[in-house]
Amino acid sequence: MYFQKGFGLKSEVGPVLARTYQSAVIERLKAMGYEASAGGLHFKLAKEFGFCYGVDRAVDYAYQTRRKFPDRRVFLSGEIIHNPDVNQRIEAMGIEILADSRDPIARFQDVAAGDVVILPAFGVSVPELAQLKSKNCVLVDTTCGSVLNVWKKVNYYARDGYTVIIHGKHYHEETRATASQALTHPGGRYLCVRDLVETELLCSYLRGGIGADELMSHFHDAASSDFTPERDLQQIGLANQTTMLMSETLKVQDLLRRAMIDRYGEAELAARFRAFDTICSATQERQDAVLEMLAAGALDLMIVIGGYNSSNTQALAKMCGPRLQTYHIDSPGCIDPAGIRHREIGSHAETQTAGWLAEGEVRIGITAGASTPDSVVGEVIERVLSLRGSGVDDLTPPAHIAQGSSTSAEATADKQCYA
Repeated sequence: MYFQKGFGLKSEVGPVLARTYQSAVIERLKAMGYEASAGGLHFKLAKEFGFCYGVDRAVDYAYQTRRKFPDRRVFLSGEIIHNPDVNQRIEAMGIEILADSRDPIARFQDVAAGDVVILPAFGVSVPELAQLKSKNCVLVDTTCGSVLNVWKKVNYYARDGYTVIIHGKHYHEETRATASQALTHPGGRYLCVRDLVETELLCSYLRGGIGADELMSHFHDAASSDFTPERDLQQIGLANQTTMLMSETLKVQDLLRRAMIDRYGEAELAARFRAFDTICSATQERQDAVLEMLAAGALDLMIVIGGYNSSNTQALAKMCGPRLQTYHIDSPGCIDPAGIRHREIGSHAETQTAGWLAEGEVRIGITAGASTPDSVVGEVIERVLSLRGSGVDDLTPPAHIAQGSSTSAEATADKQCYA
């Protein structure tokens, strides 16, 4: 059995989801025009942040699945989304999150016929899906529509003989699933570039600056197994992991386009290079909201909330870091009187900073990745307020809001996660 549209139990799980993931703190801040002050702290909340539609849907389906199959073993093929709070709650319902493995047989060895397996919002690779179907288990597919859109483009590329270049992290679940789509076609190939540095390396090969051996010494883990640059870089189609930094994806596209012109000439470009914008709309909206905050200025620091392994959260932190002091935290527990535990941009280790909250007036920007529920964001704000001996009830709106600005609860009603 294969389910992609839930079980018609939204009305039953909806109240549970609302109690678990909504936040009165966030609703209060929205009603105040996304800005409020207390205890010398002025909070400014991004106009778009947190749970997107795809995440909302995936979490909803997981709760529906547990209710639909109360007496069956239920597994989740990896984290449903990259947020520790949400995944802990999923596990608390008795849903087992399977460990990652590149070998589908090893990964799903404990799954038996009749068991239920939830596929996460990132999707699963073609070999993984085939292995699960061979098990005769019940599959609940929560793959995000934006990811499915990328897969469609990748299939078009590979079908037409283009090698797929993916702007993304080759080890990320979504990128691995996307890359596997290319291999479903005869002669299908892929290569992943993580950032502009890796893109420049690929462009150097296209321009004759480095040889095939040097190129593949860097990309041997990020390309299809039989990748041959001389053969496989004659026609390329660009796709991306949906949660990458939009501005970076556009630069990757421009760099590759110019390199292909340099190698083959302007007249050949249309036949040798394709590109589609496959950054998901929710990712772009959250990035645009941060850019709006940064452009307005007058912030002393930014708190970015989301899983450390969340690519879209990392992208938000990467946008803020060069402009002002930025703290990427993965949970409210990162904030306590001793300091703030966070990850520096580009680091893989958590660090603790004491004295991060200066005395006097401090203006704090708040945003969160698409996998972060309002409840987590609200608790972060409560913890920061507590450092000044204040609480949510002490929050007051800015003067222009208090005097009747058009920004109001009505203006934000359409932004509810669980309407």
